Amino acid sequence: MKQIYDKFDKTLFGQLPRALFPGRIEVIVSEREAERAVEFLMEQPLLGLDTETRPSFSSGRHNKVALLQVCCDDICFLFRLNHIGLPNCLIRLLEDKTIMKVGLSWHDDIRALSNRRRFLPGTYVELQEMAKLMGIRDMSLQKLYANVFGEVISKGQQLSNWEADNLSGAQQLYAATDAWACIRLYKELVQMKKEGYTLIHIPDSQAEEWGTAPS
Repeated sequence: MKQIYDKFDKTLFGQLPRALFPGRIEVIVSEREAERAVEFLMEQPLLGLDTETRPSFSSGRHNKVALLQVCCDDICFLFRLNHIGLPNCLIRLLEDKTIMKVGLSWHDDIRALSNRRRFLPGTYVELQEMAKLMGIRDMSLQKLYANVFGEVISKGQQLSNWEADNLSGAQQLYAATDAWACIRLYKELVQMKKEGYTLIHIPDSQAEEWGTAPS
């Protein structure tokens, strides 16, 4: 039976192997490419989604979401929204109610995407809600993934320029890994609920020593 913690010790990140998306990555920079990608994605049984936004270091300034990552098991499409906006094909995917789509803190992503173009969100699974119902207190993708799989997702590219003319290989891999991690987590959490799991409680006093106590 799998054992996990209700809160994960972030000081252990440096000891864990790195999680990396092992599949193919395609960067989408035109509406025609987006249409073809969406046609493929609409045939998949399960999708992981995430977004990236160029960080703003000026008070009161907020940039629009620049990238939408949509991933299945072996391929991830990176839609460069700063080039193509939200075309009708992507709206169709985002409003879809038939395909299982998984995200983490997805309500924030929906809000960011809606600032580009309004749409009626379809059906999504929120990993934070799944984890909370299972007694897990950590809500970040990095901690949740490390807790469940014993691997760390590097955040080294999080504050990079997502509106750059060309995304670097490191940016592409980072973005794809986040979306793919949502799929892996969903499948594993479902399996754990089915087979049973042991939840190890970490007292708040110990969590404070780890630097993971709730704020």
